[in-house]
Amino acid sequence: MLQAKHLKILLLAWTRLGLPSPLRPICDPRVLDRFIKEARDTEFAMRSCSEGCSLAEPLSVPLTSVDFAIWEKGDVSEPQKQAQEVQSGLWLLAQAISAVRVSITSTALHSLLDNSHSNIHSIGQVIRSLNFPEYTPPADGTVHEDTWRVSSTLELFRVHTNFLRGKVRLLLSHAPACRRDST
Repeated sequence: MLQAKHLKILLLAWTRLGLPSPLRPICDPRVLDRFIKEARDTEFAMRSCSEGCSLAEPLSVPLTSVDFAIWEKGDVSEPQKQAQEVQSGLWLLAQAISAVRVSITSTALHSLLDNSHSNIHSIGQVIRSLNFPEYTPPADGTVHEDTWRVSSTLELFRVHTNFLRGKVRLLLSHAPACRRDST
């Protein structure tokens, strides 16, 4: 069983500064499964958070709904668009988690939030290992993709989990670098 600590060390070793990309794409679905499990654990922890877990204002998060007809179409330009959509969503989630971390006082929850933020960064590294271009957040901080707003930490982490289970999993499973017939 892959542990998150070992997984992060493996990802960091593959994505050392100075190297354009890792030697091989990271296509093992167990990597994402581990991130999903940790996201679910954080979501579960947020269910029991009663004090100090409210949001001062609603936060923007990515939509988790997927149009399978578009995602599975197989158009050559689509994986690039999908990668940008996923990376934009990961950026939004990272921004929201950072905002939540500032307002939560529980040390135990800080650890979960830090881990979630780190996992989002690691997932970005996995996406880059698949030869997708790196996402550059908009200079003005606005995201042009479809978003919605959440008003609780539980909603935020439900979106986080569903985003990983949906769009991120689809992107990784359909990435050209991970197709069995591309080797």
